[in-house]
Amino acid sequence: MNTHELIVHFTTVFVLCYFVLLNGGYLLLNFLSMISLRRRSQEIILDDLPQVYSALEPPISVLVPAYNEEATIAASVRSMLQLSYSEMEIIVINDGSADGTLEVLQQEFGLQAFPEAYRIQIETKPVRGFYRSTRYPNLRVIDKTNGGKADSLNAGINASRYPLFCGVDADSILQRDSLQRLVKPFLTDSTVVATGGTVRVANGCEVRGGYLTRVGLPRNAWALFQVVEYLRAFLFGRLGWSVINGMLIISGAFGLFRKDAVLAAGGYKPKTIGEDMELVVRMHRLLREKKQPYRIDFIPDPVCWTEAPEDRATLRNQRIRWQRGLSESLSANWGLMFSRRGGVPGWLAFPSCCCSSGWDPWWSWAVISSWCLPGISAGCRGRRLPSSCSWRSAWASCFRLPACCSKKSLSTSIPSRASCWCWPLS
Repeated sequence: MNTHELIVHFTTVFVLCYFVLLNGGYLLLNFLSMISLRRRSQEIILDDLPQVYSALEPPISVLVPAYNEEATIAASVRSMLQLSYSEMEIIVINDGSADGTLEVLQQEFGLQAFPEAYRIQIETKPVRGFYRSTRYPNLRVIDKTNGGKADSLNAGINASRYPLFCGVDADSILQRDSLQRLVKPFLTDSTVVATGGTVRVANGCEVRGGYLTRVGLPRNAWALFQVVEYLRAFLFGRLGWSVINGMLIISGAFGLFRKDAVLAAGGYKPKTIGEDMELVVRMHRLLREKKQPYRIDFIPDPVCWTEAPEDRATLRNQRIRWQRGLSESLSANWGLMFSRRGGVPGWLAFPSCCCSSGWDPWWSWAVISSWCLPGISAGCRGRRLPSSCSWRSAWASCFRLPACCSKKSLSTSIPSRASCWCWPLS
């Protein structure tokens, strides 16, 4: 056996072991998710009963960062104003928009400048002004210098009055009972510091006045594959990790956090692309270092709907951004991995995230190289390609690789024929 065949043999064995371990982990998460869904199905009958407010639900601050959202901001705010919840405030943070976002808000909701005490608990870009709505007493708007989504959320946290806050994307579509569903873990467990819910793809659905009136499937192939991807990632990935308190990400599109826990962690990092995941991983690390009991929970109900990319270029850019955010989140909190107090997040979730999502592009490139380079080398030397190193085997091995079937982001280093069309989120 020459060197090239030895490399191919070693890579094949390595990929086989990787495939078994990776899919064994997925199978275990699916099993945990089914247990959780079974418990949930026993409680869902109560949702059909008339719901009344007990006036004991904790009040919530809804934070809506907005940058150049002139076309959609009015409809988004109207849909949030009609959420069914006993006590909440909505804070729209205009992040230095270059279009008419602030003017639209002033016209549609009767905003007036209103000076108020602003306690700076987290450093942010300068705030230029505060506005209150003359039509909706629970609506406020902050106008600030551009600093990014994370900086806008930090400004909203500084201005919020309530112990819980919910970060919402300006283009998200919420169910009317989204907050009621998302706050339930806080009512049943005092150690819960954050909760997330299932985010669904809104492509193909009918939306009127900011509300989802009919659920449908998109006709676009790119969006259709993402429907399956989102369901797998949320209902089996995150739900399974939530059962053992190992969930490392809460979607930035809609998540509920305890404000004191986020302030203790230092708030969102403005220079991080994946600010949502980085905050959750940092909270895991800091709370475990302090030996403080906590839970980060997940509910399987579809509480938020969002538009998915429908073309290859947009999807590619989105997944590259997610991959960079994942890498930054893991590298910034490397101390959690295999730490003495890491528990499930440090000993299972963090390594699993590294292997199944963070290093997938490198696994893919290593396999392609191990199969293709021997053929290139043999061709250059005028020798016949070994039977075990055919190009057909090279492409087949690429498609057999779990990374190409369960990838979180697009790897630009993989040849186009080996590029896959579906990348899960967990």
